[in-house]
Amino acid sequence: MTDSSWSIALVSEEGWTSFRDLRLEMLADSPKAFVETLSSAHQQSETDWRRRASKANSDGHCGFVAVDACGRWIGIMRSTVEDGRLFLLGVYVSPVWRSSGIADALLAHVEEWAKTRGHEALTLEVHEDNLRAQAFYRRQGFEPTGETVPYPLAEDELEVVMTKSLAERSRPTRR
Repeated sequence: MTDSSWSIALVSEEGWTSFRDLRLEMLADSPKAFVETLSSAHQQSETDWRRRASKANSDGHCGFVAVDACGRWIGIMRSTVEDGRLFLLGVYVSPVWRSSGIADALLAHVEEWAKTRGHEALTLEVHEDNLRAQAFYRRQGFEPTGETVPYPLAEDELEVVMTKSLAERSRPTRR
């Protein structure tokens, strides 16, 4: 999927500097949306960033990135299998690109990857105060499970668990 001003590509080790730069932007822009602090990310070495970027599309993982016409990474979405469930993680679109359809396109790519590998559902954890993200996920068909988990960076805060079935459903017709 592509737009005249951006396209979708796979995250790769070769793009480690773009991966790093976007991750640092993510953490500065939305510090409670990710389970990492900006200061800890700044302490990562080139080897660490290369490893993280290459892992994004290794066995059991997928990572897609939106790239603008100048080659700058402007959005990212990844998934990984943990405890037998496929989790969506690292979801971010640069502020000036929000509402451009990038998040929708990234999610479509992750869902297609998941379906071709036999996954029936996609699960995520989103900070209880991140209402913008929760609204996006609900629009995309995710539903709260009723489960919460502690937010790893603050023991008195929670993350809401949401899931989406990837089974094909017949869509109601509009009248």
